[in-house]
Amino acid sequence: MSEFRDVRAIELPRWGRVAPDSGVVPWLVFDEEGRAVLPVRTFLIDFVARDNRSGSVRSYAYDLLRWWRWLRVVDVEWDRATSAEVRDFVLWLGAATKPRRSPRTRSAATAGTTNPVTKKPYLDDRYKPRTIRHSNAAIRSFYSFWIETGAGPLVNPVPLARTDRRRPHAHHNPLEPYRAEGKLRYNPKVPRRRPRQMPDERWNELFAALRSNRDRALLAMAVSNGARASELLGVRGVDLDWGDQLVRVVRKGTLAEQWLPASPEAMLWIRLYLAEGPPLDPQAPLWWTLRRRNHGEGLAYQPMNYEALRAVFRRVNTLLGTTTCDTPRPCAWPATRGCRCATFRPSWVTRT
Repeated sequence: MSEFRDVRAIELPRWGRVAPDSGVVPWLVFDEEGRAVLPVRTFLIDFVARDNRSGSVRSYAYDLLRWWRWLRVVDVEWDRATSAEVRDFVLWLGAATKPRRSPRTRSAATAGTTNPVTKKPYLDDRYKPRTIRHSNAAIRSFYSFWIETGAGPLVNPVPLARTDRRRPHAHHNPLEPYRAEGKLRYNPKVPRRRPRQMPDERWNELFAALRSNRDRALLAMAVSNGARASELLGVRGVDLDWGDQLVRVVRKGTLAEQWLPASPEAMLWIRLYLAEGPPLDPQAPLWWTLRRRNHGEGLAYQPMNYEALRAVFRRVNTLLGTTTCDTPRPCAWPATRGCRCATFRPSWVTRT
């Protein structure tokens, strides 16, 4: 019986994998024989058709792979799962340790502590509340799809935590927007985050130590508005509003254009950076880097890519002394899947 299940004694097998696919679904869950898991594939096809991005597909695929491994351990078919399996799965996530490809080395001494410079916690090997909540959302969405098609269970195993038994929106006013039905029953609470900060003197030392106005402009822009890496790289010359000190970005999930504020220091560093290079086409990307051509034709300006942006924030990490990753080339921003380093993420750091 599930009520006597000892979740602390359960260890998930290394069954299956998430891998890219050449079809309409960019990422799929494959079993040990290399075949796509059909229920997950059918759901992800519908997930892609609802205009979800490739990163979201990959994230949901990993959540469903972990759920499939859990079902194999507890010996329950996917369409026979109940809220008891979800409850025990959440309990297991709260007590389990993440699997690692290799043991910790340099990061072992700082895991679970807080960086004294950036005030950012170093990641440990536990599943965080946000990870568990995302897993519950992915599993509930998966079962909601199969319930709608009529080919799955009759009741979603990830229930809502309603305070009463009334039908949702039973007395809804048509002139008002719909409210959320309620949180998921087994969602853990997420603690409130306090803004992290560094003193002005440390900021001044950091900007003085950077080797180019471009790096200073990138850092100041990222700190002032918290834009994501892809959003920063997508900025063009025409996306700068110098008068109102705004920058237009394309948001990651919705692909909607949004004007974000930029600090006066960021706009100043951008002006200095643009004055050093060739004239900028307003429709061209804002951020450029010098790279050697493949045929030995010397250095040439090329649009900055993700790896070049990572290198900028890797240098910031080095100057701050906050790089404590186990890999030879530690990631800087954002952390990749499986990385445990306490990286410097400017969107969470402000001045004192």
